[in-house]
Amino acid sequence: MAKSDKDRLYTDLKRKILTLELEPSSSLDETTLSAAYGISRTPLRDVFRQLAGEGYIQIRDNRGTIVSPMSHKTMRDFFLTAPLIYSTIARLAAQNARPAQIEELRRVQEQFRQAVRNGAVEGMVFWNDRFHFVMGEMADNHYLMPSLQRLLIDHARIGQTFWRARSGDMHGRIDTAADQHDQLIEAIAAGDEETAVAVTLDHWALSRDHMEMFVRPDPLPITVEQLA
Repeated sequence: MAKSDKDRLYTDLKRKILTLELEPSSSLDETTLSAAYGISRTPLRDVFRQLAGEGYIQIRDNRGTIVSPMSHKTMRDFFLTAPLIYSTIARLAAQNARPAQIEELRRVQEQFRQAVRNGAVEGMVFWNDRFHFVMGEMADNHYLMPSLQRLLIDHARIGQTFWRARSGDMHGRIDTAADQHDQLIEAIAAGDEETAVAVTLDHWALSRDHMEMFVRPDPLPITVEQLA
C-alpha cells in the first residue's frame, strides 16, 4: 500500500533529522511543509505532535517548532546514559524476544549490510537506528523505550562522524560494527543475556571513542561497572 502524504512527511522528517539534513535547533515552517507535502495544517500538526512525543522536535508555545537542540549538556547526558540503557535493553531483548522479532532483526541487518557494502551513509544511519529500535521493541519495557528512542536520535546525529569516516581504519570499524550486529542477533536468538550485554558494550565502545574526538565532553565512565 502506498504511503499517505502524512506518512511520507513523518518518515521524511525523521530521516532528515537523523542524517542532519535538518540541523539541531533549525525551524520547521508549517506553510512550506504543508505545500510541499500537499496536506493541511491539521494532519501536519498531528505529525508534529507525534515527532515531538518521540523526541525529534520541540513545539514551543507561540515560538514555532524546531528540531530538537543539541547542547553540551545534551551530549554529556548522552554519553553517561547510553551504556546503561543499551545494555539493559540487550539483556531484556535476550529474555523476551519473539521469533518474529528475531526475523525482523535479521531483515533489518541485511539492509544495514547492504548499505555498508554500498558505502551508503544515509542508509547505514537509518538501518543502524532501526536495528537498535527493534531491539527496544524486543525488550518490551514501557519505561525504557522512550529513553531508548531519545538516545537513538542523538546517537544518529552525533554518530555522523563515525559513518562518514573515510580512513581505512574507520572502514574496518564499520565492518566490525556490522559483525557485532550479527553477534547480537545470535545471542538474542539463543537467549544468552550475558553475551548480548557484553557485545552491546563492545559495540558502544567502538563508536564512542570516535564520537568523543569531535564532541569532547568531560572525561566519562566507559562501562556499566564504572557507572555503578
